[in-house]
Amino acid sequence: MHSSPASLPITYREKTRHADILSVGQIVSSSGFFSEAEVEVAVQLVEESLIQGSERSGYHFLFAELCDEVAGYTCYGPIPFTESSYDLYWIAVQDRFRGHGLGRDLLARTERLIAARQGRRVYVETSSREQYRPTRKFYEACGYRLEAVLQQFYSPHDDKMIYLKRLDAPV
Repeated sequence: MHSSPASLPITYREKTRHADILSVGQIVSSSGFFSEAEVEVAVQLVEESLIQGSERSGYHFLFAELCDEVAGYTCYGPIPFTESSYDLYWIAVQDRFRGHGLGRDLLARTERLIAARQGRRVYVETSSREQYRPTRKFYEACGYRLEAVLQQFYSPHDDKMIYLKRLDAPV
């Protein structure tokens, strides 16, 4: 039986490390939601950040560590040619640490980092497939609202759902 993350010391960091390549691949794979190609993309974003730096690559990270292990992370960045809009590219928590509030904490901390960079809008995309219902409920519970649906985007029975949270909106 694993301890809950709430009972362990969680540390956060923004700087990517070479070991994050493996950690991110394992975390994204552990969900069982993503294809091999999607896992590769998640890993490539870490590699881009390591090679170019987060400012040049546009990929910023926040890692949550428990007992020197990356338990979850976010990847986000400014949307090119916008004044203050950001994409949340990835938020993922290692399967065995899910359900204890780590994802919610990572998201809130990421929103604060975006706001500190003068970001005012955060966009996140997900699938309409049934397996993503908990993901959609998570975003909605964190104050995101459905902004757009692109019909049959991924496949004939799989729409792209775009959620938005305004960081400058009154609470």
